[in-house]
Amino acid sequence: METKIFQSEELDYAAKLLKNGELVAFPTETVYGLGADALLPESVKQVFQVKGRPSDNPLIVHVADFEMTKPFVEKYHPLTEKIVQYFWPGPLTLIFPIKKNSLSPIVTGGLSTAAFRMPDNKKTLELIQKTEAPLVGPSANTSGKPSPTTAEHVFHDLKGKIAGILDDGATQIGVESTVLDLSGETPVILRPGAVTKEKLEKVLQTKIFLDKHLVKESETPKAPGMKYKHYAPDTPVLMVGDEDWDQAIKWGQKNRKRMALLAGPSIAAKYQVADRYVFMDDTVEAATHGLYSGLRALDEADGSDVILAQVFTENELGAAYMNRLKKAAAQNYFDKN
Repeated sequence: METKIFQSEELDYAAKLLKNGELVAFPTETVYGLGADALLPESVKQVFQVKGRPSDNPLIVHVADFEMTKPFVEKYHPLTEKIVQYFWPGPLTLIFPIKKNSLSPIVTGGLSTAAFRMPDNKKTLELIQKTEAPLVGPSANTSGKPSPTTAEHVFHDLKGKIAGILDDGATQIGVESTVLDLSGETPVILRPGAVTKEKLEKVLQTKIFLDKHLVKESETPKAPGMKYKHYAPDTPVLMVGDEDWDQAIKWGQKNRKRMALLAGPSIAAKYQVADRYVFMDDTVEAATHGLYSGLRALDEADGSDVILAQVFTENELGAAYMNRLKKAAAQNYFDKN
């Protein structure tokens, strides 16, 4: 199969492919998604096959507006209107209880809930409108590997496997959306993202809980990305605390490790290692934006035994960055002891 790169003027053709059951990757402000018509179960099955994704992993349903959720949702949480008004379109996925048989079990992972999002990308919103159906859109990459933040990343992973990729350059945020579970009385964040716990609490004037439970391989996750190991390159990753860099570098040299470095410019300037990916600046925003690109670049360089990665405090956007980095590193920190 030839995988075509689509530009804005080819949206009609991309939508036609989706209507016909083909797969088309699309851009969002977070990462690129692998699109299929959410109402065509056979197309959705192809998403799992192409990604090599476990079929118990539920998919996020991408909509062009809030009205598109109404044929599926059984009951909305009382805070829904305020949340949608303030955060949609944007990097926030909402989980609701759904009407029986309104979505295929292959979309929901067999659960009685489903996840919905309105992405903040004009091209993709227009694509959904032209398709006249919501689109599933897990990250457009090989399952478990770093998510794609450019069309080139998608092409690298899925060329020859999907019909096309709608190109809109690099994504703005760089990690997947926040997932907020609204299926119970209390809102719970299942996956942190750019819409932080602090932002939600400020807008909603209520306590938001963060579920830190890591789903085992035998469990069915309620949202994507909840497994212990995820977003991981083939090269092992070790997280390095701010005070541990000297010892981590000495450890690598002593054990003749070929080290790669994933960090901001202040840390990178201190250490000369073979491969490096330096974030644009020392902020957590720059680190979040560059995390997946960095993991991919260092892994593809194929010259390292280990990737040493910078950590950040787990609050605000740092919670999202660390959530992805911990899973990429399989929870492993450099142990100075």
